[in-house]
Amino acid sequence: MAPSGSSPPSSLGRTERMVLAAVAAVLVLLMLWLRGGLHPEAPLERLARQSPELTVALADGKPTVVEFYADWCEACRSMAPAMERIERQQRGRMDVVLLNVDNPRWQPELERYAVNGIPQLEFFDAAGGSVGRSLGARSGPELEALSTALIDGQPLPQLAGVGAVSTLAEASGAEGIGPPTTSQAGPRSHG
Repeated sequence: MAPSGSSPPSSLGRTERMVLAAVAAVLVLLMLWLRGGLHPEAPLERLARQSPELTVALADGKPTVVEFYADWCEACRSMAPAMERIERQQRGRMDVVLLNVDNPRWQPELERYAVNGIPQLEFFDAAGGSVGRSLGARSGPELEALSTALIDGQPLPQLAGVGAVSTLAEASGAEGIGPPTTSQAGPRSHG
């Protein structure tokens, strides 16, 4: 028997160290989880991953918002939480489609929608018809107003950088006359 006031046997010290190490590991994991460290996907990546195909979205009878974005685009990343919230709130009533400008698969869409800066949003009614475009980052309230108008079949709110889209032929009143509109700037040039 150990005299009173002496230290406990070394096996108890080892047990204490193991318990402390386990508690420390649990605390580290808890801290990472609370900071989002265990969720490697950011809102932009989640939205892109769950995004429906553009052709499906335009044909399913729901209004659609198409966002042209890039992973490296800070404006796109800052807008992503609001876009994700709107997609979640409007799921089943509206489609949100993300197309990455760095993916060569989307080159025809980049040309078709004359993407010359990001983020660029294209708005489509339930019939798949284009009703407008937005250039530049949008705040949460602006995105809510745009999506509400789209779902309700109302004109898009008048915000800076938002407007109807027309082709040269439509603007001149003559169909098929004049060269197609092209842009000098590429999709990666945004300011």
